[in-house]
Amino acid sequence: MDTGTELLVLHTLRCIGYAELSRVARVAGLGEDDTESVLIDLAVDGLVIREFGGWGLTGKGRAEDARRISEELDAAGARGAVTLAYERFLVLNPELLDLCSAWQMRGSEVNDHSDPDYDERVLRRVEDLNERADDVLTVLPRFTRYRVRLNSALDEVRDGRIEH
Repeated sequence: MDTGTELLVLHTLRCIGYAELSRVARVAGLGEDDTESVLIDLAVDGLVIREFGGWGLTGKGRAEDARRISEELDAAGARGAVTLAYERFLVLNPELLDLCSAWQMRGSEVNDHSDPDYDERVLRRVEDLNERADDVLTVLPRFTRYRVRLNSALDEVRDGRIEH
């Protein structure tokens, strides 16, 4: 595996924490076989650990992720752009969290999705946020997986799969 794929898997674990192989692969946007191969290589290097059927970073892995991310930013000349994108993300993230809550809950009640008008209003707001996130999600190539995941989730909901 190339070092870009290693960084992707390493940073995925940094973002999601301890997780099963299938989740790491899904979030990283890789196949499970490729992800498992990378995780084994990272484990041999002492950067990740497998316990109780899941994978997590070691202290050495956290430090290595920070080092590789810093190198990636410098190599791409993107540190300033990523810093600005992160500042824009900090504005969008609370809104995204609120929208996720609005999809799952209506006030203090679980949203049973029996009110299509309510669900449609929430979805329109998510789609609007999705469009406004473009400049954040295009700064580095590895950020595009977030766009893919968000679009996939919206497509699933629009296709009637609302269990998420």
